[in-house]
Amino acid sequence: MIVQKCFPLIERTLRAYSVFAAGTVRVLNDRDRSQLWQMLPILPSMVIITMKSFPIIFSTLCLLVLSCEAIAQLPSQQKPERQVVEGVVVDQAGDRIAAATVTLSSGTFRTTSHTDKEGRFHLESIAQESLMLEITAEGFATIKQRVVPSTDASTELRFVLKPAYVSGQVTVTATRTDTRLDETAASVVVLGQKELETTAALTLDDSLRQVPGFSLFRRSGSRTANPTTQGVSLRGLGASGASRAVVLADGIPLNDPFGGWVYWDRVPRVSVAEVEVLRGLASQLYGSAALGGVVNIVTKTRRANSFLLETSYANESTPSASVFLSRMKGDWAASLAAEVLSTDGYVLVSPSERGPVDSPAGSRHSVISMTADRKFGESRKIFGAISFFGESRKNGTPLQTNRTHVRQFSFGGELVSKQAGAFSARTYGDTQVYDQNFSAISADRRSETLTRIQRVPAQVVAFSSQWSSPQWHRQTLIAGFESHTVRGASDEIAFVNGKATSLVGAGGREQTFGGYFEDLVTMGSRFFLNVGARIDHWRNYRALSSSQPITGTTLGTFIQFPDRAETALSPQLSGVYKVNSHLSLLFSGGRAFRAPTLNELYRSFRVGNVLTLANENLQAERLTGGEAGVRLTGLHDKLVIRGTSFWNEVTRPVANVTLRTTPALITRQRQNLGRTRSQGFEVEADARLNSFWKLTAGYLFADATVVRFPANTALEGLSIPQVPRQQFTFQAQYANPSIVTVGVQGRASSAQFDDDQNLFRLGNYFVLDATASRRVSSRVDLFVAVENLLNDRYEIGKTPVTTIGPPILVRVGFRLHLVTGER
Repeated sequence: MIVQKCFPLIERTLRAYSVFAAGTVRVLNDRDRSQLWQMLPILPSMVIITMKSFPIIFSTLCLLVLSCEAIAQLPSQQKPERQVVEGVVVDQAGDRIAAATVTLSSGTFRTTSHTDKEGRFHLESIAQESLMLEITAEGFATIKQRVVPSTDASTELRFVLKPAYVSGQVTVTATRTDTRLDETAASVVVLGQKELETTAALTLDDSLRQVPGFSLFRRSGSRTANPTTQGVSLRGLGASGASRAVVLADGIPLNDPFGGWVYWDRVPRVSVAEVEVLRGLASQLYGSAALGGVVNIVTKTRRANSFLLETSYANESTPSASVFLSRMKGDWAASLAAEVLSTDGYVLVSPSERGPVDSPAGSRHSVISMTADRKFGESRKIFGAISFFGESRKNGTPLQTNRTHVRQFSFGGELVSKQAGAFSARTYGDTQVYDQNFSAISADRRSETLTRIQRVPAQVVAFSSQWSSPQWHRQTLIAGFESHTVRGASDEIAFVNGKATSLVGAGGREQTFGGYFEDLVTMGSRFFLNVGARIDHWRNYRALSSSQPITGTTLGTFIQFPDRAETALSPQLSGVYKVNSHLSLLFSGGRAFRAPTLNELYRSFRVGNVLTLANENLQAERLTGGEAGVRLTGLHDKLVIRGTSFWNEVTRPVANVTLRTTPALITRQRQNLGRTRSQGFEVEADARLNSFWKLTAGYLFADATVVRFPANTALEGLSIPQVPRQQFTFQAQYANPSIVTVGVQGRASSAQFDDDQNLFRLGNYFVLDATASRRVSSRVDLFVAVENLLNDRYEIGKTPVTTIGPPILVRVGFRLHLVTGER
């Protein structure tokens, strides 16, 4: 609800434009570029806009770009003698590196340039003393070096960049502390800002589809799918509404506390620095929901005064704008990120089956988040954040709609001691309301009837703390504690023949405590061992179900469910052995778990003509698994190949089991199967051909079947629903900002089944995306992005009506970058 209270800012947008225009004129008259930052606090109100005012906003932002460019060209009033720093940037093979960012700084002075196609750069300085030169390039490790400027322009320096593949990339997700990728056995894919910008995807979950094994329920995406289908599946563990991987944003779970699904739009795209995807069991560090892995979203740090904007418009009436603003002053730093997006969507039902009742599935969302932190010297820091998120969706028919409002807060602190180690603590919480309408659709799809109106309020309060300390130069010890309490309910009005007949309610509470310990051991220069374990205890209490007739004299029913509790131990052992500088052997094994959500225990739901019942007797899923693999590097680390075989066996997996089928309704219930198994292998390759070209590809084979289910042996030997046996992805990127940056992404998937009985088969598919951008100045990029370039209309679900994936989506836009004072 609070997010709606932010919308009155829209009314002040035009007033903000006039203030900004007046300030721009003043800056132009005074010839003082530094005054531009005094006007940036006005910009957030210009970004939080409604879609109706988008054309006005778009044109105004264009004027803003022109104004900034005009300011950049203003001559200085005094021209002291210029000092020159010139050089050439090459890789280890001697090839020139184009479009590398070269920054020269000293105190408050700072200037930035980019290397040309010959790898050369030219910078001028008014400072006489030694300067710090920093060079960054995509795919290479950053270097910093002190240089002395000269009045002699013929003096050329030479800088050699080393690849940042295995030698430079760092993962936080695998061990909850900074760890080099070549020292961890975990299967981690890191998507940096460049990889995210060169994908055509409009939403974050679609960007992650370039990771083999990543999928949501029913092949759908967050742009048009119901949020309750947006749980993550990795490596063929099986998809459901609840995610089998935890999704984090700066350490805070994005998984819905009541249902386990994920709202991917809660993090503005332009604020994302990188995303780490860990495939494989991770409960030893992250507890429940990390059964199959972790998706960790890392947002941009507040290291500079910056203003970043991305805005675009696409077919299907799809405008969007995303902004990130940061400001530093002394020991204080603050940032604001916001995003709005709206789309009319497309008709989900296949043309051969759709009827008059079918309409486009559109959506719109808005989000704003604010953060602040203060440093006390180099060893202490406190921080806080607050965010508001709201979305509304049309789910393909006039009566099927849903909307969500989420309010979240977090605050905490960090302390680093050379003697005692590093400490961090954080508390966070959110409150949300989810509303949805359900309907029954006639067989000829000419009419629909309302069946339920549902409201799901939920709240969560959580606390986490962690300590880490290096020991004896060869060990790093990590320990932590986490707790969270969830409260949620489903309040419904039931309808029969279009008339309200009863009030139905169900819900409960869940409280969880978990502690973990990890020991990272370095044995010599070749062997790295990771030993860890976690114990979790949770209980469900105050759970109930009730039904009260609205009319008549019939008495209602009230059921009080008994309290219940479970405990899970999640150990893990993994290691890396470096045979030589090019070959490493990897292994990992352990156990993981996922506790059933309040949604699975107590809330029933309906999609189309499929009704799925809750089950208050569900038990936690338990996974036992292992993996082994190799990592190969070559061509001066320009080529990295990783191959991994895996085996995962889940006892008591929660599945939607079919109970009965009629022409008008399919009834299912969530039940614990006996045992499922997912085994297979994945192969990935990452190659940088030169400073311009980068190629990546990945292949996953997963044999996922039901091994044992005594309650219905007919399901034994069948494939796990929503899991294809084969997936393939590739990306090709040509990055030369002085000319053009082009990216092509493709993904293919074999057939899979939509139901437990393997009756509803979804065919294989291939999708190709492409994007191109051109840097028109040091601050502005223009781009065009095309999703589903071949317009392949593949199947995404059968309920049993066939629904299809999105058609081609073409969008154009620009990115604006204003950064000063970075440190």
